Amino acid sequence: MSAHRMTARMRAAVALLIVAVTATAVGCGTSTSDEAADTGTRQVETAKGPVTVPADPQRIVVLNGALAGYLFDLDAKVKAADPRILGVTLASGEFPASWAADAKEQGTVAVPSGDDLNLEFIAAQKPDLIIGGGPGWPGQQTIKNYDKLAAVAPTALVASDLANWQDQLKAVADFVNRPEKVNGMITAYTDKVAKVKSALKLPQGAAAVWQSQADGKPILLAPNTPLATLLTDVGITIDDKIEAKAGNPPRAAAGDWVTFSPELVSTVVDAPVLFVIKLDGGRDIAQLKQDPAMAMLPAFQKGQLYELPATAKRPDYREAMATLDLLAQRFK
Repeated sequence: MSAHRMTARMRAAVALLIVAVTATAVGCGTSTSDEAADTGTRQVETAKGPVTVPADPQRIVVLNGALAGYLFDLDAKVKAADPRILGVTLASGEFPASWAADAKEQGTVAVPSGDDLNLEFIAAQKPDLIIGGGPGWPGQQTIKNYDKLAAVAPTALVASDLANWQDQLKAVADFVNRPEKVNGMITAYTDKVAKVKSALKLPQGAAAVWQSQADGKPILLAPNTPLATLLTDVGITIDDKIEAKAGNPPRAAAGDWVTFSPELVSTVVDAPVLFVIKLDGGRDIAQLKQDPAMAMLPAFQKGQLYELPATAKRPDYREAMATLDLLAQRFK
């Protein structure tokens, strides 16, 4: 075997060694200025129960792009961030537009994405706090690898079933001991909701959100998830019987969607209003209209079809405000 190649077993051994060395260093502690021991610790409630974290973390690694924006809003110090946002295509090392400037200003580095977490990279950042959990596949990855992450640094997971960005923000703010901006951000959103809602001319009937993706699988956004809650805030009635009509299929802990058999499309997608979120390779509304099975659905028959960008599906504070602007323009 070439000296420049490593087997999967060898790479795994190296990863575990790095994790073990990092955990030992954290446990022993030093007197350097960036150590959590210099500022003390505090206990926070997480999706995995109480966790002791630095009182003033200096090297945060956040492993879900849906949560990273909150850290920049809170002026937390982000050493590395997973850039993945559903439906946003990025080149290697790039960050989503909504917080790319903040990441550049802080010198934040991008966490490599893959089917598994890159534990070697995460450990090499010498984090004093790891933040994960939250919605989607990145959230599932951190749940699956929680014990390994906790061996590197204190790991705080955001609950994956939080129904709105406000609760996600509160959790992240608690983890990093930055509560002072939370109320102001929530108030700004509430005020904007009231202003937008008062001027909207909304379509009639309940609504569902269709996720259009390359594999063509029928997928609807689950009720009581962040975008569904935002739409409800402005007066749109979300179909809350989607899962029952789909036969209550199992949903992953960090999943915010409902997938079902194509044979059930006419039963499950019977809401008279349909929002469509197109992911890479998915069909837009014009293309969906060419599908006979879709064209017969009530929303298509009534012409009550509306596109939303992929960034709206799991809105943080910034994307929630941007989505309100989009709705204000669309339904004025």
